[in-house]
Amino acid sequence: MSRAATDPTSYDAVDVIRTKRDGGRLSGDQIRWVISAYTAGDVAEEQMSALAMAVLLRGMDRAEIADWTQAMIASGERMNFSSLTRADGTRRLTADKHSTGGVGDKITLPLAPLVASFGVPVPQLSGRGLGHTGGTLDKLESIPGWRAQLSNQEILNQLDTVGAVICAAGASLAPADKKLYALRDVTGTVESIPLIASSIMSKKIAEGTDALVLDVKVGSGAFMKTHDDAEELARTMVALGTDAGVRTTALLTEMSTPLGMTAGNAMEVEESLEVLAGGGPDDVVDLTVALAAEMLAGAGITGVDPAEHLRGGQAMDSWRQMISAQGGDPDAPLPQPRHQHTVTAPASGVLSRLDAYAVGVAAWRLGAGRSRKEDPVQAAAGVRIHAKPGDTVTAGQPLLTLCTDQEHRIPRAEEALTEAVSVEPEGTQLPAPTLIHRRITAEDL
Repeated sequence: MSRAATDPTSYDAVDVIRTKRDGGRLSGDQIRWVISAYTAGDVAEEQMSALAMAVLLRGMDRAEIADWTQAMIASGERMNFSSLTRADGTRRLTADKHSTGGVGDKITLPLAPLVASFGVPVPQLSGRGLGHTGGTLDKLESIPGWRAQLSNQEILNQLDTVGAVICAAGASLAPADKKLYALRDVTGTVESIPLIASSIMSKKIAEGTDALVLDVKVGSGAFMKTHDDAEELARTMVALGTDAGVRTTALLTEMSTPLGMTAGNAMEVEESLEVLAGGGPDDVVDLTVALAAEMLAGAGITGVDPAEHLRGGQAMDSWRQMISAQGGDPDAPLPQPRHQHTVTAPASGVLSRLDAYAVGVAAWRLGAGRSRKEDPVQAAAGVRIHAKPGDTVTAGQPLLTLCTDQEHRIPRAEEALTEAVSVEPEGTQLPAPTLIHRRITAEDL
């Protein structure tokens, strides 16, 4: 690291802000300095707020985003899995997946053990839900005894023996990102694609994985509502991974309708178990298998059908080992809600729309999500879905079941669903749904 990156007198924060405000590009030394100085407290919150807004309005080029990402990585430690070897001494390549978040997106749960069942270690550092999108750690914490916090040595040991770990990222991993993310959340700068991409990729690159697959959601229930924005984010992240030496691909996937038939913590675990047992909803299975194939290819394994390990039970075996290794009881009953309320079809015909965002907000209001990071969540809260777009429905039949431990939450959850459903006349032919819109690799940049 250059002296400029560590000396608080090397640059002036106001000059760095002005450069970006006026449409200039920041040098690598400027970026390294401002991230280091901000992390150390030498750049004030209001100054970094101004710089984040300037980046939102003016953007950054590929080199700037790469320098920004590397500076955030350098603010903390980097994990290293090079000690994972096969019996013959050759190195085992690791693979990971990141989703930009959605409703009913429980894919990580069956995916990590599925990929591990082929001998590829999966270090899946995951997060908690916020707002209408669910969090992988919240889902898994509905399993009695399961713990999210592991030391680096515990992660390494579990990867070596079990092959998969899903856990929380340690505080020492990209601490600059944690500080900047909290600032962006309260300054209206969350939407900046360079800052989103560098936030995600700084953690994933610092995690030390060899191959990374990005599941970039697009649609009403996604952070990116339009295909253009989703594709720009995907391309930016693939470029960052590629420039850092990580084999990176991205899939743009649909999030206008919830994934699967559940949105909620324990109920998504239950649905994941159905997938691991060789069943489950088609969209969840199809996306799990597609992402598994990408992860396996990134780790050098091709010519296999991941679905075979769902049907054959190998993925379930990996799941049970993974849950047990983190203190969970894979045989324990999952929490059940104290209160349920049924939402019925408003008319007979073909269900043409079930809005993912509305379902996500309903699940959040039922207690499955949180408004602030410190808020608790209910394990049993959420929404069960009984019909998906394309299904024929009859007026008055159950469409959704609202589940919660606190009955007073039901009316507000039901309000969120007021405009969530559309029914067309019987016989209406809907276009076939598209789950995966496109694949982006380094060759597409």
